[in-house]
This record gives sequence, structure tokens and C-alpha cells, in this order.
Amino acid sequence: MYIVVGLGNPGREYAKTRHNIGFMAIDKLVDKYGAPNVKKAHRAIVGETRIAGERVVLAKPQTFMNLSGQSVVELMNWYKAEHSELVVICDDIDLPIGSIRIREHGSAGTHNGMRNIIYLLGYDDFTRIRVGIGAAGGEGNLISHVLGTPSDDDMKLLDAALDDVVGSVELICRGDVSKAQALYNKKGRTLKRERERAKEAAEEMRTEE
Repeated sequence: MYIVVGLGNPGREYAKTRHNIGFMAIDKLVDKYGAPNVKKAHRAIVGETRIAGERVVLAKPQTFMNLSGQSVVELMNWYKAEHSELVVICDDIDLPIGSIRIREHGSAGTHNGMRNIIYLLGYDDFTRIRVGIGAAGGEGNLISHVLGTPSDDDMKLLDAALDDVVGSVELICRGDVSKAQALYNKKGRTLKRERERAKEAAEEMRTEE
């Protein structure tokens, strides 16, 4: 079995913010695979489905982001899951918008929700899928950036990234994390190069003018 947790903040005011990309990913998974009998349990909204023949628990913690670990610990204890059966999906300001990174272990980086999960679990050897939301531009405040709503253009990139998250979760549930990394981490690097080239082209045009 697998427990797939998407991080975010509960409440309508946070629903479409960058920080709730984990919740959006769970919604995408539910749209594709279904999840009958959704309920509130373990400080989360929880549903079960099957992906690639595996029993999969889909969860959106309702503790608010910085206390996400409280829900994850309860889920792991209730289902008696192994470290390798946990998948956490979250936003990442250090990745280009629309890219994703899949890792099987590592630090929390700058993400407070992930930091709380690792602290309360006492280990970091579980799979995490980080979705790039880009850094706050100019003098923008970090909090207003992550709790802000993406522009229409940015949302198109994020929606495509969420499709990649769904594809990566299916591969992970098939026991092929390395294939998911090879396919989707590479797409993230390609996206970054494309954005850099577009920026360079725009600068060249301004220089010619």
C-alpha cells in the first residue's frame, strides 16, 4: 500500500494559493482514480483508491501547513506503513514554476510543512514530490507569494506540473521511483532551460531595439 499526502492549508481562502499545490495534486488524483467514502480522520480529509493495482490512501492534512506532521504521523501509525510507502507532495519556491523534483530522502529545505513532518516522524527516508512555484519576484514578500494566487499563465504551467505529479505517483505505486525521476525530473530541467532561453531571447530583442 501507499499513503500519498498532499500539503496545504484548509479553508476556502487558501484553496487556490501556491502553497496549496499539494491539495491540488490530491484532487487531480481523485479526479483520475476516484476515492469513494471520503472521510475526516487522522486530522485529515482521507480517501482510498487503487493505483497500479495498489491500495492507496490519499490525504489532505487539516492541521494547517506548519503542523502537517501531526496528521502524517497518525496516518503512518494507523496504517502501519513502511517509510518507503509514504509519498508527500508539496510546493517549492526554490524550483522553477511548473517543474517537479522527486526524491526518496533528504532535508526539508525551506518548507516548514516538510520540516514538521520529518521532525515528528524522526526520519527522512520517504518519497517526496516537490512542485516548483518559483521564487517571489523583486521585493515581493515570501509569505504573500506562497499564499498568493498564481496568474493564469502560471496556473497553466502548474496544471501541467500536476499532470506530471499524477504520472509520477502511478510509477511510484508500481515500485519504479527511479523511472519517475528519470522521466519527470528531466522534464523539470528541460523547462528551466526553455525559460532561460526565452529570457535570453527577450534580452537580445531589447538590446537590438
